[in-house]
Amino acid sequence: MQHAIVIEHLSHRFNSRYALKDLAYEVRQGEIFALLGPNGAGKTTTIRLVNGLYTPTSGRINVLGMDSVRQGSQIRQQTGVLTETSALYERLSARENLLFFGRLYGVPESLLLKRTDEILQFFGLKNRESERAGAYSKGMKQRLALARAFLTHPRILFLDEPTSSLDPESTQQVHELIESLCRQEENTVFLCTHRLEEAERLADRVASLNSGRLLALGSLPELTQQFNHGLWVEVDLLQPLQNDPSSLRVRGVIDVQVSERKIRAQVAEEEIIPSLVATLVAQKAQIVSVQPQKVTLEEIYFKLQSQAQEGAV
Repeated sequence: MQHAIVIEHLSHRFNSRYALKDLAYEVRQGEIFALLGPNGAGKTTTIRLVNGLYTPTSGRINVLGMDSVRQGSQIRQQTGVLTETSALYERLSARENLLFFGRLYGVPESLLLKRTDEILQFFGLKNRESERAGAYSKGMKQRLALARAFLTHPRILFLDEPTSSLDPESTQQVHELIESLCRQEENTVFLCTHRLEEAERLADRVASLNSGRLLALGSLPELTQQFNHGLWVEVDLLQPLQNDPSSLRVRGVIDVQVSERKIRAQVAEEEIIPSLVATLVAQKAQIVSVQPQKVTLEEIYFKLQSQAQEGAV
């Protein structure tokens, strides 16, 4: 497995405050990698360090085989960045914005004209390419900003809170564009976000930060197995449960939550569910449905953040 980014014992300090503390992980080529954490966790600082805009206090970063300190300018020629704010020239049209930034990036003129047409078409902006960017909606502006970030065919695309100010429809459009980019161009995407549903939808793997420290790293199934032992099952009843909920704690049942006509139980493994149902039937409970519950990234994330606050991670 080839790596697009390798981070080794990375720490970064602003005066006496550490923004990042001894981070070590890799980002694989061609994957969508999400870095999660609350505001101030060190996500944006990480992007700046990886692109060679900051010099680490300690540790090393290798990007596409290049050192971030010694070869920062070469790295930036291979990457594209989209921030929370679109940072467009609003008096220029969509086409003029792309041409301006393409020339700024040093794209040859003959290639730039062709590439601009391709990008405008791909991002659904062709029919409004002559309109000033300032007249665009937030969603359209962010689409144009994503087009600009992709203008130079970057090998790694950094997305820093790309949908934080967008409505649900615009968010959906940006997500579809990101997924399409990865399918067609096989880019590596480094996504920084605090929107957990965004990471769950897009990312192949996620890393969770708290106060600059790495709490966890892996795919959702890996994190589920590591940090959320057991499976939740939801049972709907026709009538409220008559017996004490503790009577449902048969072998393999870890936790039971009862509210009105609903029971939510955590079981050690899926094979325990029939025993739980049999116990309810023996108690003459009238069962409407039994539904295993998917563990969400949100549940794992907040569990990790809570443990970090308590000093358990």
